[in-house]
Amino acid sequence: MTLDTDNLNSFYNKAFDWIISRGPSVILGIALFILGLWFIKLLGKWLQNGMHRKDVNPSLRPFLTSLVLITLRILLVLTVMQIIGIQLAFLTVLIGGIGVAAGLALSGTLQNFASGVLILLLKPFMVGDNIIAQGQEGTVTSIQIFYTIVKTFDNRTVVIPNGKLSNEVIINISREGSRRVDIEMKFSYGIDYELLVGVFNKTVDEFKACLKTPERRIGVSLLEESGYKVIFNIWVNAHGFTDTKLSFQQELMKNLKLGGIKLPGTTD
Repeated sequence: MTLDTDNLNSFYNKAFDWIISRGPSVILGIALFILGLWFIKLLGKWLQNGMHRKDVNPSLRPFLTSLVLITLRILLVLTVMQIIGIQLAFLTVLIGGIGVAAGLALSGTLQNFASGVLILLLKPFMVGDNIIAQGQEGTVTSIQIFYTIVKTFDNRTVVIPNGKLSNEVIINISREGSRRVDIEMKFSYGIDYELLVGVFNKTVDEFKACLKTPERRIGVSLLEESGYKVIFNIWVNAHGFTDTKLSFQQELMKNLKLGGIKLPGTTD
């Protein structure tokens, strides 16, 4: 009976000593944990509102919010464990080793991921833009975290990793809203240049797809022994550029014939 009493007293003494030595740290850790969770929740709402005001891509908002909140929660837990007195040396080494291994195994994937975030934030192109990238020309139909989908004008679906897009030249051919059509033709010196100007202006005036600004332009681009080259410039909407160019060239060729102008290569 005496032995049990001594063991009980020893247990009580050790428990009392632990409470005296560790109790304030545990209470402080619990208080900090509760306060930290409340602050992180408040920060999450502020972050969502801020991204909404800054017009951050909607598909990126939940990811960025979750990434920030999860990171803060992990840091909060580690801080609380440190305050309470739990040793983190082994845990730190373990997390570091796992992080290095995962980084080496997923280096390409992580590059695509980081590039996707940058594309969504910096917006070098957006869904609906016509771009030229990786030798492909088409319309951007979707921007994901890891890849971008481009639908080419001949109806092919091209999936391009975002890492390629962030490290290579991208030509956004629709960002400015308009594009210039350049047509160069060669005529003999027997054809009056002013007649060409009149036919060109008539074609532009009747062609509804031509934009009024910037202004049309026509000029002699090269003089050769066998004739001179004329360049025709008009401005059209970027979307539908190819179709508009084909239609305008057809109208120009028709009006040149109606104007009695002999086209290059014709015998009559």
